[in-house]
Amino acid sequence: MARKLKTYQTSLGFFDLAIAAPSMKAALEAWGADSNLFHQGAAKETDDPDVIAATIAKPGVVLRRPVGSDGPFSEHAELPTDLGDDRLTKAARKLKGSKAKKHSSRPVDKVAARKAALDYDRERRRRELERAKEEAVRQKERERHQQVVDKAQTAFDKAEQEHAKRAASIQAEVEAIERRSQAEEARWDKEKARLEAALRRARS
Repeated sequence: MARKLKTYQTSLGFFDLAIAAPSMKAALEAWGADSNLFHQGAAKETDDPDVIAATIAKPGVVLRRPVGSDGPFSEHAELPTDLGDDRLTKAARKLKGSKAKKHSSRPVDKVAARKAALDYDRERRRRELERAKEEAVRQKERERHQQVVDKAQTAFDKAEQEHAKRAASIQAEVEAIERRSQAEEARWDKEKARLEAALRRARS
């Protein structure tokens, strides 16, 4: 059964944010907050029927309006045109309830609330499916990249082994030549000594 949605509101950066969500935790996750704004007094559940109506119409979607304004919330809000006044202060006061907007006593339609809760669950599942698809694409890309890396690594290892084999063969040839050179030097030393002795005898 879909959980009943509540409307939560906060101010982040240049915008007031509002969302219809089943819990404060869900609202914080949707806002991308890295701290508990509710405990800090920077976020609250709102009972403004206009804000509730806007968020219930788009459950699970973060709605925005320029910070400090009283305009309607929407998915795509324009940046504030004037941040030089006390709008930020007003927004903070309003969020804490010290400057509450006059609300109508219009009750929230229970049928609409139930529909919004179902819509929220559907939107949440859609986002989860979209994230799963994106992760599958990223995983496929990682696997493709790893295959390229593995292929390059295999080619490098093969070439390195071939180089080591050839270098070892050349080294063996060098050592063989060195032994032959040493043997020739030893033979020549003996032959030279013998010939020098014969030459001395011939001259005497």
